[in-house]
Amino acid sequence: MESIPQKKSPVLVVDDDEGLLLSIKATLVSSGLPEPALVSDSQRVMDLVREYDFQLILLDLMMPQLTGMEVLQSIKAEAPDIDCVIVSAIDDVASAVQAMSLGASDYLVKPLNSDKLVALINRTLEKVNVQHDLAQFGSKKVFSNLKNPEAFTGIVAEDEAMALVFHQVEAVAGTDYSVVINGESGTGKEMLARVIHKLSNRSTAPFYAVNMASFSKTIFEDEFFGHTKGAYTDAGNEKIGFFEAANSGTLFLDEITELDPSLQGKLLRVIEERELYRLGSTEIRNVDVRIIAATNKDINDEILKSKFRADLYYRINMYNINVPPLRERKKDILPIARHFLRTHARANHKDIRILSPDLEQRLVQYSFPGNVRELENIIAAAVLLEKSNTLTLAATLNLLPYEGPERRKTLELLTLEELEKRHIEKVLSVTGGNRPKAAKILGVNVSTVYRKIEKYNLERQGDGEF
Repeated sequence: MESIPQKKSPVLVVDDDEGLLLSIKATLVSSGLPEPALVSDSQRVMDLVREYDFQLILLDLMMPQLTGMEVLQSIKAEAPDIDCVIVSAIDDVASAVQAMSLGASDYLVKPLNSDKLVALINRTLEKVNVQHDLAQFGSKKVFSNLKNPEAFTGIVAEDEAMALVFHQVEAVAGTDYSVVINGESGTGKEMLARVIHKLSNRSTAPFYAVNMASFSKTIFEDEFFGHTKGAYTDAGNEKIGFFEAANSGTLFLDEITELDPSLQGKLLRVIEERELYRLGSTEIRNVDVRIIAATNKDINDEILKSKFRADLYYRINMYNINVPPLRERKKDILPIARHFLRTHARANHKDIRILSPDLEQRLVQYSFPGNVRELENIIAAAVLLEKSNTLTLAATLNLLPYEGPERRKTLELLTLEELEKRHIEKVLSVTGGNRPKAAKILGVNVSTVYRKIEKYNLERQGDGEF
């Protein structure tokens, strides 16, 4: 079977079950979506891809000629911008992970839920429009092209790399997409999430930021779903959870990959079904919350390690924004440093107005493993030590290691674990063992600092401990 509508269609459905093809067609057309192109012979897919401008292809996993995975590989090799969704009768995590590694944007299990199918196609076509809007700027991703520059006034940025990020924020803000923001600790992911909320149609509703590393198995449900009075021994009053508190607004889930895998299914259910039960209650409560998640890890790697659910990633990663580290946007270093100098000089009633030339040079040379957060802490600490009205390199002693050419020539190659260990040890030394301050510089939760100290055996012997 092969059916190509006369009017150009953005959707192609591939399945050897002709009855299912016709059923999907009826579902989409009755929902006001464009009539899809249909084909039952998987060997015909690439010819059709070359002839027509499809934006979304639904691929059955098990087909007699070429499997869905084989066709997916061919599509992504030749037309990587086409969104592909694998459809299977088997709910198999391994297949979902494989599909994701090959470039699939989602994985659906038969029998298909009509409402979810329509929602998926609407989201995908809307995402294509967002990407098209971004592409209209071509290479001119400059700050002067922003539609709402006032929304970004709290973020100091002059590097072109951040101009692209700002344009992505504007493009996705007006949609209702779930968004994943990738970036190293200290790059300002929460600030960008707040801008997305501010520019969205949910701006008058609440914005809640939650660090997922802070929640153990025992308190997760209580904090996110709430409880009724008497739900357990200490539940003297009813409590609303984060989902209900953020209803109609935005819930920002920071460090999403730190959530225990056993709890990810509970989170997924609420996101998918938009309903929950408070602990101790049988009453369904509907919630309408936009999810923005952030991580400093590669979620695909976490999925392959079975530390993160592929189906949860599919649901939250409707749009992805990658925030470059500070070392990759050199033009931002000095403007941000000057901003923090003004802020902390004023807060400490000091008349320090400029950075010395040698300090500026050293700042630009430094790699900033802790990114913007580390830069602020360096400037804040130096302001306290500075006696003149110019912030000097001497004031940053022990805070700003030298990484010039001579240093780089002799720098030994370290494993990531050894590099992490040494950096944490250095930060603890600089902060005098102050764990909360070290956590702030490192951009992690205090509990994470304690875990790393134990992991790397960083307790000092003989002269006390960190």
